[in-house]
Amino acid sequence: MTANAPVSDALPEGTVDVLVIGGGAAGLNGALMLARSRRSVVVIDSGDPRNAPAAAMHGFFVLDGTAPGELLARGREQVRQYGGRVVFGAVAAAEPAAPADDGDLRFAVTLSDGRVVTARRVLVATGLQDVLPEVPGLREHWGHSVVHCPYCHGWEVRDEPIGVLATGANSAHQALLFRQLSDDLIYFTGDTELDAGTRARFAARGIRVEDSPVVEVLSDDTGLTGVRLADGSFVARRVLAVATRMEARTDGLDGLQLPMEELPGDMGRRFASGLAGATEVPGVWVAGNATDLAAQVGAAAAAGALAGAHINALLVSADTDAALAAAQADAKP
Repeated sequence: MTANAPVSDALPEGTVDVLVIGGGAAGLNGALMLARSRRSVVVIDSGDPRNAPAAAMHGFFVLDGTAPGELLARGREQVRQYGGRVVFGAVAAAEPAAPADDGDLRFAVTLSDGRVVTARRVLVATGLQDVLPEVPGLREHWGHSVVHCPYCHGWEVRDEPIGVLATGANSAHQALLFRQLSDDLIYFTGDTELDAGTRARFAARGIRVEDSPVVEVLSDDTGLTGVRLADGSFVARRVLAVATRMEARTDGLDGLQLPMEELPGDMGRRFASGLAGATEVPGVWVAGNATDLAAQVGAAAAAGALAGAHINALLVSADTDAALAAAQADAKP
């Protein structure tokens, strides 16, 4: 372990109240709420957050401009201040286990190194992965000069020559949002269709349209320089915006049999959830980008807090039911 490597806590023995799978904003804030309610809680953190390539997190007041790694490090320490534990590792399997003697739920989660932790409830906050178009040279600049969200990165790329790589129906809307940030915008249609009405709207806003497909993203020592088109021409750009396909991270979670939803327009795939992140699987909640693909850091953290409070409230009811049953049993002659 290097000097800068994050510290991993030991897995506790016995059953914990809540296991949180995912150490991002949603998972840590959910764990914080639970730990402050004196719940035993363990966060399993894979250590590869979605926003790791970004230099800073934006759109969250007070903390705007904070580096993602710094934000998460502070969050982990705050969870620990209240007795929570953060364990770095990958989940290999998660599934319901035999219930307790009083009928309370149990879940068994196995890590990739073979360690097992048992919990009464589970909060899934695994986040998502962005699936980029297969264009040579594109992924190398992801999170810097290849961006997706005007609210996350827009101010930092203002007034730059921006190209929008169309990937689906939502790309036209994305182009109009980035037009708010730069007068120099080119829309690369690629394999998508662009109707006459949208072309007219683009023309009215000064958005140029290029129909020849992008076949390569080019760069030099200064960063991204432009794109090569299928017709052989070069178009200079400093920034590319692309609407990715967003897919909830599901590794190791098949055993929970959580329902999934495919979103329209090939936007992505998420865990289905209801009130406060509750799922159709009793005892399992989801929060953050795993169920809300468009949530920024603030929204994901808020969802984690709401799920944590909901979990604690239902555990309070379960604890009270168990205490009442025990008291009634003791009172019997």
